[in-house]
Amino acid sequence: MRSWKINKQDLIDYCKTLKEDKNRFINCIDVDRIINTIKQLDEPEKVTIPKFVADYIEFKKKYNFHVYGAMRTIEDYEDKRVPNWFYEGNIEKFCLAWILGYEIEKRYIVTLKSSGQKLYYHTEDEDYIFSSYDGVFYSGYHTKTDLEENGMSWIFDCEGVEVQEVE
Repeated sequence: MRSWKINKQDLIDYCKTLKEDKNRFINCIDVDRIINTIKQLDEPEKVTIPKFVADYIEFKKKYNFHVYGAMRTIEDYEDKRVPNWFYEGNIEKFCLAWILGYEIEKRYIVTLKSSGQKLYYHTEDEDYIFSSYDGVFYSGYHTKTDLEENGMSWIFDCEGVEVQEVE
């Protein structure tokens, strides 16, 4: 017996092609019933992680690390945000991302409409500031989680602020 893996959406799409194939003698009602049954299947959801963690996972997978090896050497990684994130209660999330796949957390640029100043996170002072200055210690990309955890969630509802999603 041949072994193959397919995700739920691919299986639904395949069934739809069966329904449209004029050379097959398949009852369209049966295909619809099959599709509705497939839609009820549980599929594990991908976890959302920061881009720097995704980069670490891809780097380790590229060099054939297994999840335990990647976890064991995480402290030695040059980008210290990775081990910091990992040890802040994200060990299970890291494992799920490794095994089930992940989505990268969206990042935003925040700008005051009146002055054009951007919101920066000052990495040395560990504080947010609106400024025109883009220096070495300033990060202008923010995740929704970071903003919410630091009392900045109001920016998503403020008419005087432009929030732009970036890749």
